Amino acid sequence: MPDKKRIRLATTIYWLLLFYIVAALVWWFISLEKQNRLMTNFKISQLNASIDPSHDPQLYNSVLAKIEQDHRRNLVKYVSEGSTFLLLILIGAAFVYRSVRRQFLFQQQQQNFMMAVTHELKTPISVARLNLETLQKHQLDIEKQKKLIRMTLEETERLNTLTNNILVSAQLEGEGYAASKEELDLSDLVKDCIRDVIQRYPERRFIESIEPDMDVKGDPLLLQLLINNLLENAMKYSPKEKPITCLLDQHSGKIQLSVKDEGPGIPSDEKKNVFKKFYRLEDEATRKTQGTGLGLYLCKKIAQGHNGDIVVTDNAPHGSNFIVSLPPSAEDG
Repeated sequence: MPDKKRIRLATTIYWLLLFYIVAALVWWFISLEKQNRLMTNFKISQLNASIDPSHDPQLYNSVLAKIEQDHRRNLVKYVSEGSTFLLLILIGAAFVYRSVRRQFLFQQQQQNFMMAVTHELKTPISVARLNLETLQKHQLDIEKQKKLIRMTLEETERLNTLTNNILVSAQLEGEGYAASKEELDLSDLVKDCIRDVIQRYPERRFIESIEPDMDVKGDPLLLQLLINNLLENAMKYSPKEKPITCLLDQHSGKIQLSVKDEGPGIPSDEKKNVFKKFYRLEDEATRKTQGTGLGLYLCKKIAQGHNGDIVVTDNAPHGSNFIVSLPPSAEDG
């Protein structure tokens, strides 16, 4: 709430200053034109006092025409200069407004990110600690022990994914990550990631269609992070009873990885924003889900770093479909 008040206050002050500057420019123009008109009238009165139009009408008209021409020339100069200043002021005002507003929003997103990270770090640590303390203090049967151990492993994996996202994001932005470009089988990598997720979440159902021998050139750790983030995102927003579909094949000379969920979907006007850093959909369902707004941003960065791209479309009748397009290893240069 304080951030919104600050934005409203800054916006109000900004518009007041802009209105004052434009009003001062208009007043400057009116004053100059008024002075120009007074000077013209003064010259005409001097002309009337010095030359009788009935005695020498030709000279009188010639001088009068010159006076009026000077008046029009000054008027054109004031209009052109004033219009130029007004245009520059409006362009500068638009640039400053967008920059300041973007900075405020980015700062707010960073604050939201820090709050989300704090929560995301505390939750798995607290759950893991509670599970281990339970195992230590109580004599549980084998099934309950296995359940607690599996839950602890899930939370530690969640913590590992979060720290990887933060570290890799910082390294990619600061160009501190030396990405390798080795030839690898994306089919095997996708299968390994899905198998690992199934082991951690046996209650989730996956539909796979993975074509073999989909070779790409890239960094295996980054591509694994990309796949895991897409799978985690699908599980996060898709109901537990609904399947998650993973497709890997080749279209139009590109290797395409498609991860489909059957969640609420993404509104059309939000699709362009989901890959922005720290961005999360502003609806009640999203606020109840875990996340920091880094996963899809990293997917975009990793795909672009491999000469590819990622888009999101609708998964009819409902849900989202994230499609990663990468060049085959023979074309990747």
